[in-house]
Amino acid sequence: MHVLLAGIVGSTAYGLAHAGSDIDRLGLFAAPTIEFHGLQRPAESHVTTAPDRTLHEAAKWCRLALNCNPTASELAWLPEDLYEVRTALGEELIGIRRSFLSEHAVRRSYLGYATQQFRKLTTRDTTDPAARARAAKHARHLVRLVEQGLALHETGEVTVRLADPERVRALGERYAERPEEAAGLLASAEARFDRPGVLPAAPDEAPAEAWLRRVRAVHLDPAA
Repeated sequence: MHVLLAGIVGSTAYGLAHAGSDIDRLGLFAAPTIEFHGLQRPAESHVTTAPDRTLHEAAKWCRLALNCNPTASELAWLPEDLYEVRTALGEELIGIRRSFLSEHAVRRSYLGYATQQFRKLTTRDTTDPAARARAAKHARHLVRLVEQGLALHETGEVTVRLADPERVRALGERYAERPEEAAGLLASAEARFDRPGVLPAAPDEAPAEAWLRRVRAVHLDPAA
């Protein structure tokens, strides 16, 4: 496995980590090209929990990013100090990161994931004390996804590190207690997404295709 780009993501990257928070890592790797020519294709992802790390094969990461998956996409937009592996091919990928973006995919992904968090808030077991802490976490994710998605829609930039983490924490606590109030945040977000943004209607797949072909050429045969 040849890791091309990797870094620290999750609550640490957002500025929401606390003393007991896990450190989440995300990366992408290139499988040897020769492995794609057999009966069995190489694994597209490797996930571990000790440490918490997810690695996606280059082609899978590109597909996720072209769909504007919030978790996968942020790997190409991390603050400089959070990268742990940054190869020449990884640097090239950062250079073409805007070509993966599209208006409809950003709305579908960010607003869609935020809505999922809202459903978790409104359907939780209110008699379970542990559910309260999970609710606050879901609420923080909801607020973060809305704010990041709208910023992306309106500026064309993925902002990983939140400008005001304390505000997001406070809203998380508030919505955990009163989930119905989060409905207003989602409604407001939908209205802003309805307005024209700066992103193209569809992504430009050509740079990703060219990059992936360079990855395959470089990693043709590990024995060579």
